[in-house]
Parts: sequence; structure tokens; C-alpha cells
Amino acid sequence: MTNLIVEVSKYLMIILFACYTYECFSAFRSKISAKKQNRIFDRQLFLMYLIHLDGFLVIYTVTDELNIIILYFLQVILVTVLIANYQLLYPKASRLVTNNMCMLLLIGFIILTRLSYDNAVRQYAISIAATVITIVIPVIIRKVRFLRRLTWLYALLGIAGLAAVNLFGSTSYGAKISISIGGAFSIQPAEFIKIIFVFFVAGMLYQNTQFKQVCIATAVAAVHVLILVASRDLGGALIFFVTYLVMLYVATRKLFYFAGGIAVGCIAAVVAYGLFSHVRVRVLAWSDPLSVIEDEGYQICQSLFAIGTGGWFGTGLYQGSPNKIPVVEQDFIFSAISEEMGGIFAICLIMVCISCFLMFLNIAMQMKEQFYKLVALGLGTVYAFQVFLTIGGVTKFIPSTGVTLPLVSYGGSSLLATMILFAVIQGLYILRQDEGGTNARKKQQRAEAAAGIEEIS
Repeated sequence: MTNLIVEVSKYLMIILFACYTYECFSAFRSKISAKKQNRIFDRQLFLMYLIHLDGFLVIYTVTDELNIIILYFLQVILVTVLIANYQLLYPKASRLVTNNMCMLLLIGFIILTRLSYDNAVRQYAISIAATVITIVIPVIIRKVRFLRRLTWLYALLGIAGLAAVNLFGSTSYGAKISISIGGAFSIQPAEFIKIIFVFFVAGMLYQNTQFKQVCIATAVAAVHVLILVASRDLGGALIFFVTYLVMLYVATRKLFYFAGGIAVGCIAAVVAYGLFSHVRVRVLAWSDPLSVIEDEGYQICQSLFAIGTGGWFGTGLYQGSPNKIPVVEQDFIFSAISEEMGGIFAICLIMVCISCFLMFLNIAMQMKEQFYKLVALGLGTVYAFQVFLTIGGVTKFIPSTGVTLPLVSYGGSSLLATMILFAVIQGLYILRQDEGGTNARKKQQRAEAAAGIEEIS
């Protein structure tokens, strides 16, 4: 009976998630009324709760543990409160962004509960704290208008935070990425500094893109990247570098800067390969993992075996062997999802992430103020490139960089930072809605004034 439930449930989950993904892109259709959009978002909510229920029904069937049911209801309450908070406190917020954030959270809860119940509980506790912290961020973005004037404070905080990790951080898998606080828990400052860094670059380039200003911004950005390189956090350094390059190109519209940045990046990659042994190890594991399967290539080989074993439809929850992959809850969680939930489910997950990125770009393009436009673009780049690095690394498309899949992977700093990122995007979306409402009122006032003049004449 258990095998039958697992088998039926995996196909049902794929169908439900495919429908959810379709609705993500249906919301982007032009000439769609607000009423129809709200229906789409309501259907997404219904599908989201069904997917979560389906996953936990299988987990409970296999484990037969009461604490699974308790955790399920606690997660439902958390997500419901999160959605209700956005709808009640910020009626102008993007429902698509909220729905996608909650959908990714729930997928993470499902797979983490299957992999490690203790980690799932910790992730849930962090999610509660993140919900409380981030709920005030949209109103800060909307009301506090001097954020653009704190440019050098962002730079100071970013450089100081990264330097602290380099000096006092603990080494994990060859890189210094975290600082232990009281021995009870650790924090990864780079996850939060990515957001501060975006605000710094936007503050430098939103008004002045002259050569001198670009040189100053590039020098400060280079300090961030070099500190990360010194800490051997090359995945983080790559995210900072690409984000700056994209924001610089959009702000200046000069292809020369972008091409020059790519050239410098290629040279830096060659230098890093020569300087750092763990970079050479990852390149070797990427280029020919089977030749070093007993050592450097073990992780990527197990990842590829898991993805191949899952096929299109997956083995079903608890029917695969994702725990054979080292650090599967963090860097390689996409492999676990692909193995047990299937390739179709994994592709839908990628498409949901792409829909988030498209929404971020849409907000960036429609913002009237250049500062906020650059912030939205930068945060979208941070998010999209981190997804690319994670999925590209586990599928052997690129060498593994050791970054997590936002909102899905286990990790407190990553989860909190990503929820902050989404909250900032919501604040920018509300600002855009305010701008639209102001323009509509101005048009109406001009029309009324013109009608009054015509009536007098």
C-alpha cells in the first residue's frame, strides 16, 4: 500500500507543479484584467497547498511518525500567515512574487523533511524569524527616501563584513564563508552583503556615469571581490563580479565596459586556477569526474547518478538514495529533487525561478527612478545568477561553486537573505504601483482642468 501511495503521489505532484508553473507565465500575458490575474493567483495558492499536502502525506505514510503531521500543520500556518500579512499590510504587493516565494519554501520543506527531520525543523524556525524580520522591509523601501544617499555606508559595511570573515571566519570546504557566534550558530555575512552591495552600486551609478565615477565604483567593487577571493569564497566573488558588470552596463550603456569586464573575469579565472588548489580540484572533478570518482569526483558523480536514476518522473520520495551525495541538503539539493521528484518537476522548479527573475526585470524596466531601477536589476541578477551557479554545478554544466539554491536549500543565512531580497523587490513593486497611481491622478486632473477651460470658453 505504501509503494502505491508513493507511486501515485509522485505523478500527482508533477501534474500539480506543472499546472502551477503554467499559471506563473499565464500571469505575464498582456491585456489580462486584474480580476483574471487574481483568479490565476488563487489557483496557484490552491495548487501550492495541494503539492505540500501530497509531499507530507507520503512522508507520513513512510515514516508513520506523529511529529511529521505536527510539522506539516506548523508549516501551513507559517505560509498562510506570510501570505495573509502581504495581502493585508501590502495590498499593492505582487501576488506572483509572494506565491513563488512560498512555493519554493514549501518545496524546500518537503525535501528537507525527507532528507533530515532535524534540519527541516531548524529551517522552519529560521523561516519564522525571517518572516518577522522581513515583513517591515517593503514599507521601509516605500517610505524611506534617503536610501540612495547612504552609498558610502553600504561600501563600508560591505567591506568591513567581508574582511571580518576573512580574518575571523571558519574554513569550510576550503573557503572562509561563515563566522561562529558564541559557538551556538554561525552566520554567512556575504549572503547579506550581496544586497548591500547592490545598493552601493546603484547609489554610485544612478546619477553620474562619468569615467571618474565608474573608476571609483569599480575600485570599491574590486575590493569586495578581492576580499572574497582571499577568503577563497569564489562562488560569492563570482556573484558580486557578475552583478556589478550587469549593473554597470545597464547604467552606462557602454559595451566596452561589459566586454572589458568579461576579459578581466577570464584572466582572473586562469589566475585563480593557478593559485588555489581547491579550484583545481573542482575543475578536475568537473572535467572528468569518473577518473577521480573515489576522491575529488565523488560528489559530482553521485549527483549525476541521482539525476540519471530519477529520470523524467523520479523514483518517488524515500525511493532514491540522495543521502549518498555529500552536503546534499545545501549545495546539491537540486540533485535530490531531481532523483525523487523527477526531471519534469526539476524543470518546473527552474521555470518558477525564471518567472521570479522575469518579474524582477519587469519591475526594473518599469521603475521611473534610476536608483530603484538599478536596485531591482541588481537583485534580480544576484538571484538568477545564484540559481544558475547552483543548478549548473550539480548538473556538471559548470564547475561546482558551493552556493545554495535560494529558498530551497538548507541554510539560515541564505534563507533570511533571500527573503530580504524578495521583500525589497516587493517594496519596489509597491513603489511602482504608487507611481502608476500618481500618474493616473495627474492625468485625471489635467483632463478635468481641460474640460473646465472648454466649458468656460
